[in-house]
Amino acid sequence: MTHLDLTAPVEELAKALVDIPSVSGNEDRIADAVEAALAPLAHLEVLRLGNAVVARTSLGRAERVVIAGHLDTVPIKGNVPGSWSAEGDLVGRGSVDMKAGVAVQLSLAAALTAPTRDVTWVFYDQEEVEADRNGLGRIARERPDLVEGDFAVLCEPTSGVIEGGCNGTMRAEVRIPGVAAHSARAWKGVNAIHGAAPLLAALAAYEAETITVDGLDYREGINAVGVRGGIAGNVIPDECVVTLNYRFAPCWSLDEAKVRLEALVASSGVEGHHLVYTDLSGAARPGLDAPLAASFAASVASTGVAAPRAKQGWTDVARFGELGIPAVNYGPGDPELAHADDERCPVADIRHCRAGLEAWLTT
Repeated sequence: MTHLDLTAPVEELAKALVDIPSVSGNEDRIADAVEAALAPLAHLEVLRLGNAVVARTSLGRAERVVIAGHLDTVPIKGNVPGSWSAEGDLVGRGSVDMKAGVAVQLSLAAALTAPTRDVTWVFYDQEEVEADRNGLGRIARERPDLVEGDFAVLCEPTSGVIEGGCNGTMRAEVRIPGVAAHSARAWKGVNAIHGAAPLLAALAAYEAETITVDGLDYREGINAVGVRGGIAGNVIPDECVVTLNYRFAPCWSLDEAKVRLEALVASSGVEGHHLVYTDLSGAARPGLDAPLAASFAASVASTGVAAPRAKQGWTDVARFGELGIPAVNYGPGDPELAHADDERCPVADIRHCRAGLEAWLTT
């Protein structure tokens, strides 16, 4: 089993985490290492739930903060183990999304034996896959007491800037019918792929909105992310399936977002279609007006970083929102490099985020 030295410089700890392959669904090894590193710490109660690890203080403080991060990554593409770039960046799968953030969590979980707020540190599995497999969601269902708190910080990559809330996301399959026939006698059939043309044209012409919610600007998007149809090169396709992804602002509920997506599909004029939702994850409002969020934002602002901005994408702050817990995103690494083949995180980001959280948790 890999040994994690929680007293090492935080960037070295991040490198050790990157070196452990942990593609979604295969987090056993990294969860074992995290649990083994935290278990000897007398100031923490450590619990294992599948491949999620929860460690928490019980100091009787007036406030409890949940600080969470996921252990899994998207598939590896020749970028594990990690390395150091000529500029000193940590390079490798998960360096941005989000093992540098997890390293910050682990380093502080070990070092802060008496924080000014009780802290629940959550390290969970299967974030990069379908919502129903998500480890944080599993904890919330099976042991909701473990994610209770007054405020939550998700250490997703934000380049060390607080990002409030998040967009919601939904995926839907639009099934367009046709009639099969031999392609030599195409007039005997109805080509379902051709039938998808009005929908694809409407999507290409669609102009996404930017919607301001509680002072932060969220960019929406509706896109075709997959098209499939046809069974052979000499058969007219009797069905075409277009997979849509709608990223929607946190002013909309899931039901309201469904109405907007369905209206676009209907307005395209695509004939005979049937729409089925395959993934639904709600959005989260910024939550920056909560007292603990305001104090955290003030603490981070004192370090000279930019003002809070909107999270352009879905994160598990939405799960905390569903539990009634104000939450923000705050972690090292450029979110635009998440999942990139050349994923890399500046060491300065990792150190800065560690310092920012430590200052807030000790004053």
